[in-house]
Amino acid sequence: MATNDNVYRLQGLSCMNCAAKFEKNIRAISTVEDAQVNFGALKLTVKGDATIAQLEKAGAFDGIKVLSENEPPPENTTPFWRKRESITTIISLFFIIAGYVLYFQLEPKSPFTIGTFALAIIIGGYDLFKVGLKNLVKLDFDMKTLMTIAIIGAAIIGEWGEGAIVVFLFALSEALESFSINKARKSIRTLINIAPRKAMIKRGNSVEELNVEDIRINDIMILKPGEKAAMDGEIIKGESSLNQATITGESIPVHKTFGDEVFAGTINQEGYLEVRVTKRVEDTTLSKIIHLVEEAQAERAPSQQFVDKFAKYYTPAIMAIALLVAILPPIVVGASWTEWIYLGLAVLVVGCPCALVISTPVAIVTAIGNAARNGILIKGGIHLEETGRLNAIAFDKTGTLTEGTPEVTDIVPTEPYSEADILSLAHAIEAYSQHPLASAIIKKAKLVEGKKVNAENFQSITGKGAKAVINGKEVYIGNSVLFEEIGSLPRESKQRISSLQAEGKTVMILGTSNEVYGIIAVADQIRKSSFSIIDQLFKLGIQKTIMLTGDNKTTAVAIGNQLGLSETRADLLPEDKLTTIKSLQQKYGKVAMVGDGVNDAPALASANVGIAMGGAGTDTALETANIALMADDLEKLPYTISLSRKALHVIKQNIAFSLGLKIIALLLVIPGWLTLWLAIIADVGATLLVVLNSMRLMRAGERSSIENNV
Repeated sequence: MATNDNVYRLQGLSCMNCAAKFEKNIRAISTVEDAQVNFGALKLTVKGDATIAQLEKAGAFDGIKVLSENEPPPENTTPFWRKRESITTIISLFFIIAGYVLYFQLEPKSPFTIGTFALAIIIGGYDLFKVGLKNLVKLDFDMKTLMTIAIIGAAIIGEWGEGAIVVFLFALSEALESFSINKARKSIRTLINIAPRKAMIKRGNSVEELNVEDIRINDIMILKPGEKAAMDGEIIKGESSLNQATITGESIPVHKTFGDEVFAGTINQEGYLEVRVTKRVEDTTLSKIIHLVEEAQAERAPSQQFVDKFAKYYTPAIMAIALLVAILPPIVVGASWTEWIYLGLAVLVVGCPCALVISTPVAIVTAIGNAARNGILIKGGIHLEETGRLNAIAFDKTGTLTEGTPEVTDIVPTEPYSEADILSLAHAIEAYSQHPLASAIIKKAKLVEGKKVNAENFQSITGKGAKAVINGKEVYIGNSVLFEEIGSLPRESKQRISSLQAEGKTVMILGTSNEVYGIIAVADQIRKSSFSIIDQLFKLGIQKTIMLTGDNKTTAVAIGNQLGLSETRADLLPEDKLTTIKSLQQKYGKVAMVGDGVNDAPALASANVGIAMGGAGTDTALETANIALMADDLEKLPYTISLSRKALHVIKQNIAFSLGLKIIALLLVIPGWLTLWLAIIADVGATLLVVLNSMRLMRAGERSSIENNV
């Protein structure tokens, strides 16, 4: 029998190891088929049946509270230094200092000295021992079990002072880890709390405030100046500027009027608006973004998969090494049992894989959360890492490198006609056409004052142009093929047409069967930002930039040359783009495809990283691409590459820090220099380095700081 996935939010989950243990305990419930804990987003997905009481019992070892998915956990506003674990850590430090004062003033073995150190151990290590001793009884060897064994062992051999220092430094590292993870999670909490939970809804003649869960599609939402939209919808009355920074990352307000789309979480800055609700609260663009970001944080990145596999064998290996260090020298060469048991305990402490376990997820959670705040949706750690390894980027042309809307660029009249005459005549014919080039002529004609001309008997000529009767004459507008067929294309016109086409422009001719009135050139304008963006990508280490387009080769090459692209491939159908991406992967390795997420879907899916433009409100872009630039703006692309490269560097540095410090500490066993406090400093030092290094990614909102560091 099929079972549904039940999703819950969590409160109190303190560490990655605790998440793994919690997951394991839930899977042990007989009615549960599977469970997955998303540590970054504090979410739990359970396949099967389990009550909240059963789930909280499974997490009782860490004081985990389980809430329904629609009940976000309250934000803990208690300052870091006022939290209980921080206070007990400080008290523990106070007793350690007092203990060492007594250590030097009285006998080291004095009951007062030992008692003071024992108080430091009990106060600072209460939570540690509570879990560690339970695990020890069950022979469940995690980090807290190893630490508990080491501290009890230190007390047994009389090293009370060092045991107290180990407790304090371990508590400090746990507090710092919790602090850094909470800072990273704040990105998601910020997104969750963006949209209001209530809205003013107009039904008939009455207006009432409703919870978003009670709002239905086609309800009318009232938006006054300064208010946030609670739902997605379409404006049916009024006009205003809306700040869409929460969705697109762009702080410049966008003017919207009748028929325009409004996103939940955006701010109405000026006028009064009535908005017809088009989506339920769980289907809004903001809800999709939050869901995708949370899922992204749960996905195991390649680096994390490596660390998880490594840690699986690493911990048992460290325990075996610690045991051998403790017993082999006394048995083989008659060395001091106390000295080598002490060294064995130190190996146990230094071997705690705390820093290694958090080395990747802290960086991933931080980078993905901050990217979301900047209008960039990265759908998983694997995509973040793949983006950091890109060698080449392929671009769709229309709507990506160009504006996507053709504009009239040149009007070349022949004697005795003027530009205004040409536009008036062309407008009269194209007013009946639905072709995109026709809209460009109509738009241009409205900006130029000319006499009004009426056309009759309009007829479209498929693939070539159109014709109509104006003032009793049959007037044509179309391409050179059409005019060569009717026999009215003089030599000088052909030369001018060739010149304009070489510039990447589409040329239309206006005239009769025996006379050319003039030439109109239309082109899809290159985005002004495209020039600097291509330059930035080369500076970031992207070796090749390639344009893939269905447009003709002449136009494509002209645009590619203007932008300074490495390569241009034209006349491509969607399936051709897919084939081209595969050939580029064989040639350059890691390749990204940037497109609009609709006709580029096959190429986006086959690239190592698919990057969709204009993800805001575009379901196809959100579903197909690995990364969605929520604003229809390429300027986010260099920032995304830069952030990903930075995150990849940080992950590699974290793994190197966590393993390197431990290897150095373990080598100190050979001359017998490793002490318990040195071991814990190596462990805490690695954790602290990993945390602080990952927190550098929190500056992701400052584009320049990322770009300057790559």
